[in-house]
Amino acid sequence: MRTPLTAAARRTTLALAALGMTSTLALTACSGGTDDAADAKASTSPAPKGAVTKAQAAKIVDNYVTVNNKANKTQDEKLLATVESGQVHEQSKADYATFAIWTKKDQAEYEEPFTYEDREYYIPADEDWFAVRATASGSKHPALLIFDKESGVWKLTYAVYSATSIPKIDTGDNGLATAATLPTTTDVSAAFEDLYATGGKKAGAALSQTTSPAKDALKVYKDRNDGSLSKYATSGFFAKDPTYRTTYALRLADGGVLAVIPTSHTKETLLKEQYRSSFTITPSDQESVYDPTKRVIVTDTFQGQLLATLPKSGKPSVIGYEYRMTDSK
Repeated sequence: MRTPLTAAARRTTLALAALGMTSTLALTACSGGTDDAADAKASTSPAPKGAVTKAQAAKIVDNYVTVNNKANKTQDEKLLATVESGQVHEQSKADYATFAIWTKKDQAEYEEPFTYEDREYYIPADEDWFAVRATASGSKHPALLIFDKESGVWKLTYAVYSATSIPKIDTGDNGLATAATLPTTTDVSAAFEDLYATGGKKAGAALSQTTSPAKDALKVYKDRNDGSLSKYATSGFFAKDPTYRTTYALRLADGGVLAVIPTSHTKETLLKEQYRSSFTITPSDQESVYDPTKRVIVTDTFQGQLLATLPKSGKPSVIGYEYRMTDSK
């Protein structure tokens, strides 16, 4: 997945990881003899470990960047699939599918090699995945990257750029991060999709609407029926199950949670009833990549990723999002 800021318009935009907390056993002193000491030593919990060391994580990221840059030169989806999976790969496939209709400038920028700079590795204790906070060369905004194994191979599964700084992650467990469970009070994906569907009048009311991603979504809802087709057709958004559903979450230093969450919606543009017998909708160039047929209703599918903070108290906030149109019919 190429990540220059100049391609942000195309990019606009964690199944729940098991709790990775490690506790130590409380030891009660008895006679203090050698046998007691041996028993105490044996009952002490082993030091927590992550899936990889930071040095190993760095090599995994470096390999991803190398393969990604090579795949982007020729839009080789099969090659990219050797190092990429999940929602991020759904979006990369959409980039490759629509590459031919981009401007020459956008194509050149996408093909230009990049790397991830200013990396900070967050390796949760006793988990089999890890996260990286990094900034892509040519970008000013940090991203949270998630790497997980697929059939024993490390792959990038999520990459979400934040509209603001990424909050400090708790690394107090012997230098390791702590995987977290998401609070059950708010379904962040459903709430964010409600911003598109109703302007945040239903599930979206449980989400902070002051962040730039939320404001962007609300503007899309507000403007959904503007434009040249507005006289003849109406548009609406509907939440959809994402292709991949794994959610990854880490505990923040302030006790809150930082999560990468899959999300998806469809946009339906339907001719008004009085025009359906004599008119059809001509799909856009992007929609035509998937289906060039003129039709009465156009249904576009968007696969997305969200980066959200869930505080100990107060409303969750979406601080980053990525969407791609992955189908149209």
